[in-house]
Amino acid sequence: MTDRFLDVSLDRRGVRCTAKLLDDRAPRTCDAVWNALPLGGDVYHAKYARNEIYTLVPPFAPQEPPLENPTITPIPGDLCYFTFTDTQLGTASYGYEAARAATARGAGTDPAPARPLQSRVVDLALFYERNNLLINGDAGWVPGIVWGAVVDGLDRMADACQDLWRAGALGETLSFRRA
Repeated sequence: MTDRFLDVSLDRRGVRCTAKLLDDRAPRTCDAVWNALPLGGDVYHAKYARNEIYTLVPPFAPQEPPLENPTITPIPGDLCYFTFTDTQLGTASYGYEAARAATARGAGTDPAPARPLQSRVVDLALFYERNNLLINGDAGWVPGIVWGAVVDGLDRMADACQDLWRAGALGETLSFRRA
């Protein structure tokens, strides 16, 4: 099989890096992601795992990939795949209320009731620096599938991720596209 590559970008900041799919280590996950590209959405910076940015997307695989090439200690440049249920991410501490809340009704100021997350959501993550640990205060260890590795541009992306951490993620998107 020929190597497959994708662009990972922070769109508003105009920063991108190139990653190689790890077809030899996570073939089912790589196929699922590749066949669903392009993917992306609002970007979040991790609170618990440390040096991670990620986006939440609707499930896209015909069948959920098994836990192949798992890690709880991702290294710089790792692309990881996680899947969560609405109950795993349903508490306010995760900060997704804004993403779930509908816009205000009409011209009034009363917000519409929050809608729940889908029953399942996929988290596509990029780790940009070392010393990451995938542990969650509510759930414990959260192994992820390492399905890609950044091969070019990680230094620029890491700088942009640090800026995202300091300046905020509002209005920024994380995108994954075929290279």
